[in-house]
Amino acid sequence: MNKLLSIIALIFSPYCLGGSFEQDIVSAAIERTKHDITYDGSYFSIAYPTGDVPKNIGVCTDVIIRTYRSLGTNLQVLVHQDMSDNFAVYPSKQIWGLNKPDRNIDHRRVPNLQVFLSRHGESLPITLAAEDYAPGDIVTWSLPRNLPHIGIVSDTLSEASGNPLIIHNIGSGPTIEDMLFRYRITGHYRYVPQHYLASSMNI
Repeated sequence: MNKLLSIIALIFSPYCLGGSFEQDIVSAAIERTKHDITYDGSYFSIAYPTGDVPKNIGVCTDVIIRTYRSLGTNLQVLVHQDMSDNFAVYPSKQIWGLNKPDRNIDHRRVPNLQVFLSRHGESLPITLAAEDYAPGDIVTWSLPRNLPHIGIVSDTLSEASGNPLIIHNIGSGPTIEDMLFRYRITGHYRYVPQHYLASSMNI
């Protein structure tokens, strides 16, 4: 059933017949900046497998989740399935004291996404060289008070610094800005959905 829903989502995705993964994910992420979103990290009980918090709210992880969902990739399902099979490798017990997965919130937590991305995508070097961060890459940071944060690298360079602009939500809604090196980077990832990999192999 979950596989069928994923196929349906892919068919109706506006990006499924688009160009490269990099073009599609950047376009989808930039589209998120056009929405008026109130930052709200409250716990919500949401549907499964296609659940989402109310459309007018969100946090940094929701930029990632909604961007990938528009490409036909459901991180709610993928993270939940991986945590169900490999709960011990995720930090839910250490950080939040949980003893089992919670499909309402697990995919909306940066530390869980970091584990998922490192397991199912590529963990890339953390450097201070702007050219090492490619469009579509996912970056995580540690904000003041040790708060985790996450965003997507765009394909546009800052005229002031030459750094790639980042698409993220740090409190005022999804935006695109020059902040790659503003905070300490804790992770650098690339996660290309399976249907893009399959398409590239068939070319």
